[in-house]
Amino acid sequence: MVSKHLDCATIGCILLEKGLITQEQLEEALRYQERYGGRLGWILSTLGYVRRLDLFRTLAELFNLPFVEGVLSILEKVDLELVKNFDPEELVSYEVLPARLEGDRVLLFTSYPNSDKLNTFVNKHFPGKVVEEVVVTDLDLVKAVQELFKGSFVDRAVNGLFYLTPEYSASVVFSKGQVFFMGGVLTFLLVGLYYEPVLTLTLLMTFVQVFYTVSVGFKLLISVVGSKSEMEQFVTEEEVRALEEKDLPVYTILVPVYKEPEVIGILIESLKKVDYPQNKLDIILLLEEDDAETLEAAKRHAPPTNWRFLTIPHSIPKTKPKACNYGLFFARGKYLTIYDAEDIPEPDQLKKAVVAFRKAGDNYMCFQAALNYFNKDENFLTKMFTLEYSYWFDYLLPGLFRLRLPIPLGGTSNHFDVEKLREIGAWDPFNTTEDADLGVRAFGKGYRVGVINSTTYEEANARVKNWIRQRSRWIKGYMQTFLVHARNPVKLYRSVGLRGMLAFYLLIGGTPFAFLANPIMWLIFFVWLFTRTQAYEQFFPPAVLYISLGNLLLGNFMGVYLNLIAVFKRKYYELLPYAFLNPFYWVLHSIASYKALHELFTKPFYWQKTQHGITKHKPPLVKT
Repeated sequence: MVSKHLDCATIGCILLEKGLITQEQLEEALRYQERYGGRLGWILSTLGYVRRLDLFRTLAELFNLPFVEGVLSILEKVDLELVKNFDPEELVSYEVLPARLEGDRVLLFTSYPNSDKLNTFVNKHFPGKVVEEVVVTDLDLVKAVQELFKGSFVDRAVNGLFYLTPEYSASVVFSKGQVFFMGGVLTFLLVGLYYEPVLTLTLLMTFVQVFYTVSVGFKLLISVVGSKSEMEQFVTEEEVRALEEKDLPVYTILVPVYKEPEVIGILIESLKKVDYPQNKLDIILLLEEDDAETLEAAKRHAPPTNWRFLTIPHSIPKTKPKACNYGLFFARGKYLTIYDAEDIPEPDQLKKAVVAFRKAGDNYMCFQAALNYFNKDENFLTKMFTLEYSYWFDYLLPGLFRLRLPIPLGGTSNHFDVEKLREIGAWDPFNTTEDADLGVRAFGKGYRVGVINSTTYEEANARVKNWIRQRSRWIKGYMQTFLVHARNPVKLYRSVGLRGMLAFYLLIGGTPFAFLANPIMWLIFFVWLFTRTQAYEQFFPPAVLYISLGNLLLGNFMGVYLNLIAVFKRKYYELLPYAFLNPFYWVLHSIASYKALHELFTKPFYWQKTQHGITKHKPPLVKT
C-alpha cells in the first residue's frame, strides 16, 4: 500500500464545489494552515466551517473509498475473533479497526485513510495483504472500539496502577505492617496511660509541640525560597513569542465532569480563547453514563470538531482519577492537561507549558500552573479560600520546586508529558487526592515536577457545607497518599532522599495531623484560660512549656503572616485584614479533617461531589 500525499487545497476545493464552505472560509483556512500547519480538512472542521460528518464523507470521496456512518453499521461488519487479538489502545492510536480477514484481503475501518500512520499499522499486522479501506468518522471509530473493548478499558482505568505497581495503589487502605504498627502504638499508649499517665501525656505533648515548631519552620523556609518567584519567571513572554507555531505539538485537554450542566459553557468559551492552534487541540469531555444533562448542555454550546465526548461506563470507584485514566487511553497529544468544568485558564498557558518542557530537560514529567479564584470577593469563605490558594500556589509550590522537593499537584492545570504519565501508571482511581499522590509518585520514579508562571481561575466554594465536603475529600486523599508512600520507609528514603522524605512527612502527613490535633490543643488552652487550672503543670515541664508558648505566640503569628504575604504577588490588598481571621478558617479545616478520618475507615474511596455554578459572580472571559 503506497501513501498518497494530497495537495493541501484539494479537499478544500471539493468542499467548496459541494457548497459546504465558502470561498472566504477556504481562504481563511489556507492562511491558518500556512501559519500553524496541519491538515486543511481538519482545520476547516475545527474552525467550525464544516461538519464532522461532511468532512469524513468528503474525505472518502476524495480517495474514492466507501464511507460508513454509525457505530452499529461498523459493528455488524466486525469479526470479533479477529479484533480480540489487538490492543485497543493501539487501535485508537492508529485510528483503525480491523473488521475482516479473508484470504489475502483485509477490511479496515479508518478515520485516517491513505496515511503513513495507516501504512505503519498494515505493515506491522498485515504485511503483504490487500487492504480495503472504509472511511468512518473519528467519533464513530472510537465509539466502536469502546463498545468492543468496554471491559478492557474499564479494567485498565480502575486497576492499571495496581497491575503495574501494586504497592502504590490506595485500593488497600492499610497495609498489614501499618495495622500492626498502629495497634502497637495504641497498645503502648493505653499501657502508658495506665501505669505512667503523667509521663505518657508529657511525651505526647512534647511530640505535638515539637511537630508544630518544625512544621511552621519548614513552611517558613519554603515560603522564603518561593518568594523569589515574584521577581523571576520560569517562562518569559519573549520565549512564548519566539515559539514556531508550525512546530507546536498536539495538546490533549481532559475535562472530567459530573452533573455540572450549569458551568460547562464557561470552559467551552474560555478554551475557545486559548492561544493555541485549534486544529492542534484535542479536547475530551469525560462524562459518566448517568449524566445526560451535562452532555446535553455541552451539545447546546456546539463546540468545534476538536472536542470529543467520551462516556465512561459505570464502575466502582466512581472518581475523577478513574475518568482521567479512561480519557488517557484516547489522548492524541504529546502533552496533556486537565481542566475542571468551571476553569478559566490564561490564554497562553499551553504555550508556556510547551516552552517549559523544552527548556527544562527530559527528566521533567509535569508542570503545575497556579490556581486562583474569580469570585474572591463573594463572601468570607471565598476570601479565605483565595488567601489560602494564593499562598499555596504563589509561594509554597515555587519554594518546593526551587528546593527540588516533591510537589503535591493541584487538581487541574497540571501539564503532563503523556509518554511519562503512561509509564508511571497515570492516576490512582482509589485516591481522592490523586494529584498529590501523582506528584509524589513521579518524584519517587526519578521525574521532576515544576511550576509555570500561569494561572487558571476557578470558582471558589462559597457555601460552608459544600466547602467541608470538598475539603474532607482532599484531606482524606492526603491521608491515603501518606499511608501508601509510608508503607515502606526504606523504599521511600531510597526513592526521594532524606530531604524529600522529611518534606513528604511534614507536608503530606503533617497537614492532616495538624488539623486533627488543633482542636485538642485549643481545648486545653481555653480550659486553662478560663479556669487557670494548675492541673496541666505536670504535663508541661519548663522545656515543653516554652516550646508551647512559642507555638502559641510565634507559631500562630507565622500562620497568619504566611497568609498575609499571599496578597502581595497578585496585589489582593483588600484581603489583608482577612488574614488575621485565619484561625476561624482553621476551625473549618479541623471539622473537615475529622469527617475525612471517619470516611477513611468507613468509605475510603467515596468521592464527595463538589457543587459548582453556585457563585453569584459572573466569570470573566465569557461571552455574554
